[in-house]
Amino acid sequence: MPDDFLSIISVPPRGEPPPPVSSRKIFGQFVFLILVLLSAGIGALSGLIFVYSSDLPKVRELEDYRPDVMTEIYADDGTPIGSFALEHRVIVSYNQIPPVLRNAVISIEDRHFESHWGVDILRIIRAGVKDVVEWRKAQGASTLTQQLSRMLFLTPDKSYRRKIQEVLLAIQIERYFTKPQIFAMYANQVDLAHGNFGFEAAAQFYFGKHLNQLTLPEAAVLAGVPRSPTAYSPILHPEAARRRRNQVLAAMLDNRKINAREFREASAAPLGLNIQRWSYTVAPYFVEEVRQFLERKYGPETVREKGLRVYTSLNLKMQEAAEENLRKGLREDDKRRGWRGPVKNILKTPLTAPDGMPVTLETYVDDDWKKPLSAGRLVHGLVMEVKPDHALVRFGSLSARVTRPDFAWVRKTQPVAVFVSGDVDLFQIKDVKGTAIRASLDQDPDVQGALLAIDNSTGEIKAMVGGYDWAASKFNRAVQAERQVGSSFKVYVYAQAILDGTSPFDTVADAPVSYHTSTGWWSPHNYDNKYEATITILHALAMSRNVPAVRTLAQVGVDKVIKLCRKFGITSRLVPNLPLALGASDLTLLEHTSAFTTFPNDGVHITPRMVTRVTNYDGRLIDDFAPEVADAIPAPTARIMVSMLREVFNSGTAELGKSFAAQYPVAGKTGTTNEFTDAWFLGFSPSLTCGVYVGFDDHRTLGDKEEGSHVALPIWLDFMGEVLKDRPVEGFPHSPLLTSPEQVKEILASAAPERLLAPRSAGPAAAVVNPPAP
Repeated sequence: MPDDFLSIISVPPRGEPPPPVSSRKIFGQFVFLILVLLSAGIGALSGLIFVYSSDLPKVRELEDYRPDVMTEIYADDGTPIGSFALEHRVIVSYNQIPPVLRNAVISIEDRHFESHWGVDILRIIRAGVKDVVEWRKAQGASTLTQQLSRMLFLTPDKSYRRKIQEVLLAIQIERYFTKPQIFAMYANQVDLAHGNFGFEAAAQFYFGKHLNQLTLPEAAVLAGVPRSPTAYSPILHPEAARRRRNQVLAAMLDNRKINAREFREASAAPLGLNIQRWSYTVAPYFVEEVRQFLERKYGPETVREKGLRVYTSLNLKMQEAAEENLRKGLREDDKRRGWRGPVKNILKTPLTAPDGMPVTLETYVDDDWKKPLSAGRLVHGLVMEVKPDHALVRFGSLSARVTRPDFAWVRKTQPVAVFVSGDVDLFQIKDVKGTAIRASLDQDPDVQGALLAIDNSTGEIKAMVGGYDWAASKFNRAVQAERQVGSSFKVYVYAQAILDGTSPFDTVADAPVSYHTSTGWWSPHNYDNKYEATITILHALAMSRNVPAVRTLAQVGVDKVIKLCRKFGITSRLVPNLPLALGASDLTLLEHTSAFTTFPNDGVHITPRMVTRVTNYDGRLIDDFAPEVADAIPAPTARIMVSMLREVFNSGTAELGKSFAAQYPVAGKTGTTNEFTDAWFLGFSPSLTCGVYVGFDDHRTLGDKEEGSHVALPIWLDFMGEVLKDRPVEGFPHSPLLTSPEQVKEILASAAPERLLAPRSAGPAAAVVNPPAP
């Protein structure tokens, strides 16, 4: 064995002390060990950062980031009328966020937001200790920046990998963006329950306010929701939301953002919710039709996520008049079929209150009573007691004495024959003075209807009502219901006859006639089962005589009339047979009303449109929808037809509106189908065309003599009267009421020169007519 090796392992003799070890050498070894461990830690950390950052998104992409925003729908005056979104969000800038909300959010979510660099180390250590103690990942320590990184780029699952990525992203976000930019992104992105994202959308939803209108307790409510949107929803869990709000207020007090007095007052305040749901409260049938149009053109994702700005043709004043008058007309028509009884009786069918106690006359509460009572409102009332001369009806804390005149339409003379204690009935409030109420019995109709108004010169749809109540039925009878149009179809038959050279003063036989068909002989008959022998075309249309219309169609030709209808914009299938003259084919109210605009438009048909312009969220134009115009008939033919349709008011089936037509020049046509299943009236002023349809969805009869002039015309008159009363009176300068054939010659000579330069080919004069009597 070598001597040097022995010297290395040799030990000092027993009893001799070991040689001293240098303290500098020990310190050096300790430092070396620390450096080795630190290097290993840094290496491991670098490895983790490399692994977890390798698939992180590029934070700089946030410079071009635009969160999903609502598509907004506007009326013709710029008033918002609806919105579509998967996430209801209204973008705001940092300066639009009031200090009270900023202070509330920062105090409860991230007190050191203004000073940290994306991560709050002390909070992480504190949360880590608690996680170890509780042996679960429970304690949150995320800053606002970390929350933003999670909302934008990561999943919400709790894992250490996700936490490390969240920290790395937060640090990057802080490098590229300022604190105001980060806070604004958070304020526009955060989930606030019930489909609301961002504080502005939530403020509108929960309180009906914009951010700059929020009070301290309201701001605290919103600031408390993000921690758990469902658990702290003021709607689902109001008590939990109140406690959470007070936690926010306490944090603000501790953070010296409010004083003790403000804390006490705000803590004692009620939640004060004023829920404004994102629903079609204005023109719901119209807004839904716009949504379907937009999704067909741009796709559902674009409509619900990209924040289009959609400018429509809807006129709010006309829409309000349309809804009010259609609903009133349907109720009046429904009452003629009698009283159907109470909605319910709380004594015969007992109800249970939320506390489990039975509902009594004194404790019953109706949803209608949550809003203030006002004249004209339809409200459910509770019958408290019935006396020989009246019924006492309660509306919340107020009551009304309902006497015989208030239920005369029921055709009962005694209150006891109509009312029973405990009944819940529908009433219309007539007057409210202090604690005194006047109310009359009413009922929701089971009949349906629709009303459509179109601007003649542009084709813009100004009002659309597709049914009595959107909440009860989403089926839009203005555009979806295809129903027989009855005698209102005759206008197209006579338009073809005039086009072929017939004069309104030519005559046609109103006498029995039969036609051979593939199923046998068919004999049309008149509404009154009478015949008037020889009558003028003018009179035949005004009085809506059926047999002359069929004779005229047989002479001019079914195919020619169908081709003419196509020029008028009618696209529905038209059965090529003689009953077509009586409206035996199905049309929609939209295409029928649009076709009628051709007459006051001097023979020009303009395709109806709801949307005039679409822009993106920033206002850049995407589409501008110009009118689609096409010549349908020559101007002289259209003007003669206007004159003939004016006679419908003057001496025909719409004579109920004769005094109205004397004040406002109008023209139109009634329509009634077999068995009185459908009632129509379509008419126009020089600038506006309106169509009204009434009928049951299941094609039941409306009742004997319930024809268009009795059911649909009154609705039309009420609507047009409300619309035209504030407009200058317009006239039909080239379409007078006809009294002699000479007027027809003048109308034919009144055509605009440019229309005369492009004459249309006309068929031979209709042989169906005879020369007028001398």
